[in-house]
Amino acid sequence: MTETLSIRALNRATLARQLLLAREAVSVAEAVGRLCGMQAQEPKPPFLGLWTRLDGFAASDLHAALHDRSLVRATMMRATLHLMTDADYTAFRTAMQPMLDGALRVLGDRAKGLDLDVVVPAARSLLQESPRTFNEVRALLQEQFPDVNDRALGYAVRLCVPLVMVPTEDRWGFPRASQFTLADTWLGAPPAADAAMDELMLRYLAAYGPASAADAQTWSGLPGTGEALDRLRPSLQVFADDKGRELFDLPDAPRPDEDTPVPARFLPEFDSLVLAHADRRRIIADEHRPSLTTKNLRVRAVFLWDGYAQGIWETEYKRKVATLRLRPFEPLPQDAVEALTVEGEALLRFLEPDAKETVVAVADDG
Repeated sequence: MTETLSIRALNRATLARQLLLAREAVSVAEAVGRLCGMQAQEPKPPFLGLWTRLDGFAASDLHAALHDRSLVRATMMRATLHLMTDADYTAFRTAMQPMLDGALRVLGDRAKGLDLDVVVPAARSLLQESPRTFNEVRALLQEQFPDVNDRALGYAVRLCVPLVMVPTEDRWGFPRASQFTLADTWLGAPPAADAAMDELMLRYLAAYGPASAADAQTWSGLPGTGEALDRLRPSLQVFADDKGRELFDLPDAPRPDEDTPVPARFLPEFDSLVLAHADRRRIIADEHRPSLTTKNLRVRAVFLWDGYAQGIWETEYKRKVATLRLRPFEPLPQDAVEALTVEGEALLRFLEPDAKETVVAVADDG
């Protein structure tokens, strides 16, 4: 008989893999590898995401990994920017291409005249000359293809040419207008020819399992997750959730007791943990999910108490005073407020080391 895992058991299992039961003393590259990438649509969130997961993390650790090229920031899962290890980017970039090709459909009529067989080599030639911002790439391609929409040209290059962003000495690793370069130039090797879909699913389960095929598809944006998991079934352990849905997992993956204590934690905007499952009840209650995203589809920063997203947070820095405001979904117990305040003050010291004062404020409008 298939064992059923409660939502709380799934919560603890996922947090164990996400380095959120306790800060761990591993390198940033090892951490990003264990997470199978970190959402990096903006440059700052990965710094916060690693701070909340790693023992003794310093921003310089991530800077060093970006500059020694053991980590790259590039378009990957769901056609969004992610921080990946060099090995994982090389191994899994090809698996993403069918999904990236499909994303071109959003161009609609703007794709008129767009010939990828001509545009892609032209873009590679431009980027072989030197790293360039996308504004520069679009402008140069527009000179060669004046009858094609410039945004369509840029979007096609972003999706169809394996690129990485060039890090700088900016505080969060990248300027607002970052340069891109060819991945094979930056890493010294092209993406693997094999799509490695089965290996990608194993890595997903290691980072986010136990999980369903629908969960894996939500995380990756890829349609073939069910077929891959079926191929892997003989080597996997199969569970069910409280609604009878099939969940897959690695046999030796951690599945702690559901009453395992979890410390207060702050997750940054766009953290992959809140985006990695179709059924997100293991992290956030269904009734609170609408609060996760803004009207312009930004994914808000959340704080965890007892392992679950219990509210959103934001910071402000004025006149050397760093303020953290918590907006709980529901009133918090006093022990939660106390633990979140201690953790929040540490977060502010990381974010604003020059602050003369730190303030943690909890909104009372839950």
